[in-house]
Amino acid sequence: MAFVLSLLAGRLVQLQGLDSKVLQARGADQRVQPEKLPARRGSITDIAGHELAVTVEAREIYLDPKVVDPAKRDLVATTLAAELNRPKGEIEAKLAKTTSRYAVVARGVDPLRAKKITDYGFRGVGAKRTYHRDYPGGRLAGGVIGFVGVDGYGLAGLESAYDEVLAGRDGEQTFELGGERQRIPLTRSTRREPVPGRDVRLTIDRDVQWAAQQAIAEQVKASRASSGSVIVMDVRTGQIVAMANAPEVDLEHWQDSAPQDRRNRSVAEVFEPGSTNKVIAAAAAIESGAVRADTVFRVPDRIQCADRQLRDAHPHPPERLTFAGIIAESSNVGTIMAAERISSQRLYEMFRSFGFGAKSGAGLPGEEAGLLPDWRSWSGSQRCTIAYGQGISVTALQIASVYQTIANGGMRVAPSIVAGTTDEHGKFVPAPEPKRTRVISERTARDISLMLEAAVGLDGTGAEAAIPGYRVAGKTGTAMRYDQECGGYCGYTATFVGFTPADQPRLMALAVIQDPKKGHYGGTVAAPVFRDVMTFALKTRKIPPTGTKTPDIVLRARR
Repeated sequence: MAFVLSLLAGRLVQLQGLDSKVLQARGADQRVQPEKLPARRGSITDIAGHELAVTVEAREIYLDPKVVDPAKRDLVATTLAAELNRPKGEIEAKLAKTTSRYAVVARGVDPLRAKKITDYGFRGVGAKRTYHRDYPGGRLAGGVIGFVGVDGYGLAGLESAYDEVLAGRDGEQTFELGGERQRIPLTRSTRREPVPGRDVRLTIDRDVQWAAQQAIAEQVKASRASSGSVIVMDVRTGQIVAMANAPEVDLEHWQDSAPQDRRNRSVAEVFEPGSTNKVIAAAAAIESGAVRADTVFRVPDRIQCADRQLRDAHPHPPERLTFAGIIAESSNVGTIMAAERISSQRLYEMFRSFGFGAKSGAGLPGEEAGLLPDWRSWSGSQRCTIAYGQGISVTALQIASVYQTIANGGMRVAPSIVAGTTDEHGKFVPAPEPKRTRVISERTARDISLMLEAAVGLDGTGAEAAIPGYRVAGKTGTAMRYDQECGGYCGYTATFVGFTPADQPRLMALAVIQDPKKGHYGGTVAAPVFRDVMTFALKTRKIPPTGTKTPDIVLRARR
């Protein structure tokens, strides 16, 4: 007995003396439970404050399989499957893992639904307070806004780019739990409050965005195209009023969409611009003094450029066209003839000045810089094709920025899509002013604007873009489309871009249709989208016609 008692005494000395602190710490680790207190994520709104992305209170339904009554597992699985619209087998599999103490059944559950579940009184079934990201517009500006993952952090779009602003800082609390994971009252606890995220206000107008998405989606479907984009910008400020894509990702169910449909095609998809690019060649030629709007060219329907013979879109006998007529009728040959009067370096520098070969400065995630080869590497034929928009690649936003510059009297304003954010006190803080750069003179911009007005006239290629009562300036584009899947040029890219009122520009819009199967010319496929979107935008923003008439523009010289 003395020997046995001595062993017990030795063990007590070890437990209460030598190992006491270690065992106390181990017990505390088992009892003390840290819990993250998620911060409420900031909202993303349109320019008027309408919520495009908002965080709402939700619940996370969880199981503690170890304490669920084995006799009631089937009932628990059946009930949760019905309430949460989950497969019963999935819940049964979680219940079978009795070594687990925490298994998530569903996230983002409505609080009322969660209360109904907890009211059943099942042991081992609980609800944890969390937040759920809600997108009231569904697909509205989906590619621009982006989405968050199950952890609440941004994965794409502005949700990702502004994650640090929107996310806030999570808090934390600790408390002691008993053997069945119930909270022990009157025990130590700590709490650090979460800091909510800040709001981001966009320049997007919700109503114009909706109209743009409707128009491009309908035309992509009608023309059996693969995709399309629309951009609307404020000419004076460079602010993006609408940026629509088709197909557009449904933000409430983004996992169900194809990866290529989750991106913002307006900045992530590059293409050869075609004839919409001719205004840059025109600007370079006019700025250098090589041509004027009334300079006359004898324009055949084809021209030899190094080892290639390049043609106009339609055969025609030689025509005496003014330079204004060349742009209005979108003559490839005439544009090449004008571009031949300036150096390759001068043309390249004008492309760079308009923003080609570089990101736009809008700060949109996933934006591509496009492709603008250095002028020293141009081949003989490339020197010609670049003038009318083949042999380079751009994004839709880069083209839109070119026409914003022309409409704004030659002053480029870097595009912007974020109007500002709120500070930690909820006060709105405007975004920094965008960079302004003089690209061409006001006179050159005015001359090109008049040429673009003629392009929308009865003799131009963009007559379908005309808006009754308004002076519209714009340009069609039809370019062969390079497709990596077919390993060459397959199909076309149809575009129309313009601005109005032409004499006092306020808004510009661009429509791009990729690979249309039913018609492929920009004037017939893309121009109607421009007309519909711009008409809606003018009414929404209450922009009246100027009441002036388009001056007579000579397109053809007398023989």
